[in-house]
Amino acid sequence: MKRTLICIYALAATALTAMAQPRFSSNKETHSFGQIEWKHPVSVQYVITNTGDQPLVLTDVDPSCACSVAQWTQTPIAPGDKGTITVDFDAKALGHFDKSVAVYTNAEPNLAYLHFTGEVVREIKDFTNAYPYLIGQIRIDKNEIDFPDTHRGEKPVIRIGVVNQSDRSYEPVLMHLPSYLDMEVEPNVLQKGERGLITLTLNTEKLTDLGLTQSSVYLSRFTGDKVSDENEIPLSAILLPDFSGLSVSDMANAPVVRLSETDIDLSALLAKKNKVKHDIQLTNAGRSPLQISKLQVFNPALGVSLKKSVLQPGETTRLRVMVDKKNIAKKKRHLRILMITNDPTQPKVEINIKAKN
Repeated sequence: MKRTLICIYALAATALTAMAQPRFSSNKETHSFGQIEWKHPVSVQYVITNTGDQPLVLTDVDPSCACSVAQWTQTPIAPGDKGTITVDFDAKALGHFDKSVAVYTNAEPNLAYLHFTGEVVREIKDFTNAYPYLIGQIRIDKNEIDFPDTHRGEKPVIRIGVVNQSDRSYEPVLMHLPSYLDMEVEPNVLQKGERGLITLTLNTEKLTDLGLTQSSVYLSRFTGDKVSDENEIPLSAILLPDFSGLSVSDMANAPVVRLSETDIDLSALLAKKNKVKHDIQLTNAGRSPLQISKLQVFNPALGVSLKKSVLQPGETTRLRVMVDKKNIAKKKRHLRILMITNDPTQPKVEINIKAKN
């Protein structure tokens, strides 16, 4: 009997170990460039999410041809967090192409493939795929500006491709630019059918606080244009604590945040009640005090209350989530909570709430 119990325990421990692992997920498996111009390099960014419950490490990224160069998130991606893989492609020949990118990780399986396709031409005539977003008679290749995870002192860059499809000359301008963004435009004037580039640099020193900063900029469609919903481009930036100075010993003795759940479905409860509450257990599984320095919500239907913001090692507290059904439709953004902590392996925690009205 004793041996049987030992065997059962061993099998259970093995099963739990197998369940606790990182998982690799990409926002897209294949990216279509459509038509691209010969001798004009292009780039694609894949957003990688760790859908597992252990840190995900991208150990290597290997494009299938020498005409491609990859850059990727080098630090471990905490459960629920995102990283990026950016591939620059400099076509050497005309014609259609179908390329792959091998991504090696510590997940199971440890190898995944991403793809990008398109056609290299001497002159682009169809901008639909490469610049899919139409604002007035101006096409752009991005309809949102997102700086996902940055640290104080960094200056990440985002580039927006622009095509003038109007019958008059056009000056690409982003209106209502916040003070923490610097903009460069090349060329300054686009004639009909010409392409340009808006380069945005985030100055993290000018972000006032940790966590998510949200705003909007507006693409001018013509001289004297005004801001409206039609030319709005959402802007977001997340500033995280800087742990670059931590030693190996500091990491070993750091706080560790643990939540009982990060994905909550309240749809069934909201079908019966207008207001619902749900409690999440938050634990410090590390060796030094855990501090919750920021707790943000982005929808008037959602509220949160945290019983304690500083937890000693081994201590647990309650995070209460409150949803008011009548306010859900007031904003288009999904219901989520952003938490900023001093856990160096998981400084950002996202809690997603499903609440179909």
